[in-house]
Amino acid sequence: MTLRVYRARWVLPISGPAIADGAVAVDGTMVTWVGRAADAPPGAPIDLGAAILMPGLVNVHSHLELTAMRGYLEDLDFRPWILRLTKSREQVMTPERRRAAARAGIAEGLLAGITTFGDVSDSGESLTAMREMGVRGVMFREVFGPHPAQAGEAVAQLRAEVERWGADATPRVAVGVSPHAPYTVSDPLFVATADLARELDLPLAVHVAEGEAEQALVVEGRGVFADAWRARGIDVIPRATSPIALLQSLGVLDTRALLVHAVRASRSDLDLVRASGAAIAHCPASNAKLGHGTAPLLAMIEAGIPVGLGSDSVASSNRMDLLDDARLAVFQQRVLTGRADAPTASALLRMATLGGAEALGLSAAVGTLEPGKAADLVAFPIDPLRDGPGFRPEDTLVFGAAGRRAQLVVVDGVELVRGGALLRDIRPDLAGVAEAAEALERLN
Repeated sequence: MTLRVYRARWVLPISGPAIADGAVAVDGTMVTWVGRAADAPPGAPIDLGAAILMPGLVNVHSHLELTAMRGYLEDLDFRPWILRLTKSREQVMTPERRRAAARAGIAEGLLAGITTFGDVSDSGESLTAMREMGVRGVMFREVFGPHPAQAGEAVAQLRAEVERWGADATPRVAVGVSPHAPYTVSDPLFVATADLARELDLPLAVHVAEGEAEQALVVEGRGVFADAWRARGIDVIPRATSPIALLQSLGVLDTRALLVHAVRASRSDLDLVRASGAAIAHCPASNAKLGHGTAPLLAMIEAGIPVGLGSDSVASSNRMDLLDDARLAVFQQRVLTGRADAPTASALLRMATLGGAEALGLSAAVGTLEPGKAADLVAFPIDPLRDGPGFRPEDTLVFGAAGRRAQLVVVDGVELVRGGALLRDIRPDLAGVAEAAEALERLN
């Protein structure tokens, strides 16, 4: 296969400083060289012009099958939001609609430069969609069960589902498990799921420390979730000093879990996370939109915890745009801390690439542009009107490129977006999303 040499005004390897007038050489599925264009090896030149070329973005937390619910759950408190989502999904979202929604969500992500997804699914259909769309990722199969008596049956079913979906896994798309959250999962089910993850060497993701109602349930045995458990005949007592401390006591952190949200993580919680080797998925848009608050991102970074950036579902954040999430994250932290120097745009770009890859256990393959890594590349055009002279490409991307379509997206050496357009026809998937949305609307 002919060596391809992608050239651009800027190359951002993430593993090193930006390279002006840089180039990246790709041989088959691998990056073989990164440096100045003037020093590039001979090969088929692909000149991207006024663009910033970088590793593909890593969306460390999504719910692709909920794409059809964009705009459907507005202005609800969290528990009513969860209840309406769950009921509507069960009534309307057939396997075919879930796959169409997941493919449409992936298409949206690709156009935003996302090449890797950490997707949480209650059906597993997003794994099929990721495989079909040619992207990279982990499908975390969810498990629920607040009653301790449900734990044995729930984990047995989870094992069967993991084996079923694992048969469809590929070197690029893997299967993991996700005990949903402390307000939907009993302590015995947390223990059993963590044991299964260790036994089968599976990645594990869990929603935790997201909001006040979860905190009240775990720490004091009160609040709306506690009331709902008691109404179902479940005994409710204080379980731990915090939701993250609960996961530590049950052995969940020891699986090097991916902790989604962690809005209410204290200093002592972050010490537990760091010591365990767990990672965090930071979802600034959904955290804010659902009224949960602002996670202590700067403290997480300073503690040396692997942190990735997540969009969450478009049912909560309304769009999948990691550059927009990065901009929001910087602004939130500077308001929270009163600092104008941190976090930097460079720190957020690292989080959206290598940080996400580390959080998903994929950093050996992706997250930076280096020889020997997979050829997952994305290029964003530089807009002379909106971007001006562009003194630093990192600042140009984080502070000015929200909403911008990727000019080029490559996964494992295969071009999936060229000239800002998808190379796959997704009109059938959009029709499936529209059909699901109409069915959801009829439920009202």
